[in-house]
Amino acid sequence: MLLSPLRAECRQLWRLRGLLAVLTRREIAARVAGSAGGLLWVWLPPLLTVAAYYLVFDLVFGMRLGAAAPTARVGTYLIVGMLAWMAFADAVQRGMGSLLEAGGMLQKNPLPAGLFPARAVLASGAVFAPLMLALIPLYAGVHHFRPGVWALLPLLALQGVLALLAGYLLAILAAALRDVLQLVAVLLSLGVFLSPVLFPVELFPAGWRWLLWLNPMTGPILGYQSALLQGAWPGREVWLALAVWLVLLAGLLSLALARSRDQLADWL
Repeated sequence: MLLSPLRAECRQLWRLRGLLAVLTRREIAARVAGSAGGLLWVWLPPLLTVAAYYLVFDLVFGMRLGAAAPTARVGTYLIVGMLAWMAFADAVQRGMGSLLEAGGMLQKNPLPAGLFPARAVLASGAVFAPLMLALIPLYAGVHHFRPGVWALLPLLALQGVLALLAGYLLAILAAALRDVLQLVAVLLSLGVFLSPVLFPVELFPAGWRWLLWLNPMTGPILGYQSALLQGAWPGREVWLALAVWLVLLAGLLSLALARSRDQLADWL
């Protein structure tokens, strides 16, 4: 079956979950090694970005969105989508480069290749997930802590799976063709403009809104906005879009695993 290679890879990762946890901790430790600030230097860039949006758009300029937007405040709106996008982009880019970075180890040790994209994505999630969860109490006053805010938890979990599937697939493609690294970096820098991160969906021309759904993060971002800005459970289109992208990426990754099984070490 099409998904058999992916299921076999998942079983291997589950059996080696202890090793994966150790590798993830080492990955995080390596990012802050030799610095006195530790994790502060990992969290500082996204925190400064979030603070800048709030300061510039909400406090200094006092900009407001239209009535159709989930909130009137521009900075408050931007923070939700941009933080989610930064989390996704960081996880995908680190996952994409993980096999190339671990090439020497994979050539010498018969370890499952999936350990390395999984390590990279989990380490990225350990950095950004607390920042996303911190938005729950910060945004509670906007909607008086309505129960839909807890949709953030399944959205974060599904975004992590989405990033892992995309990162692992791109890691295999990057091993075969290094140009993938540059191409995806460009797409990630442009993709934020083809998503509801910078503007509400309602401001996008109605005849072209289907383009937004070509971005795998459109569904999660709409879900975060609904949960955090309105305290409402995301609509069915959010979950449907996520399901479609997860199934599509799972199928493509499984196919890539089957095709690269005997060649991956040579590519690296």
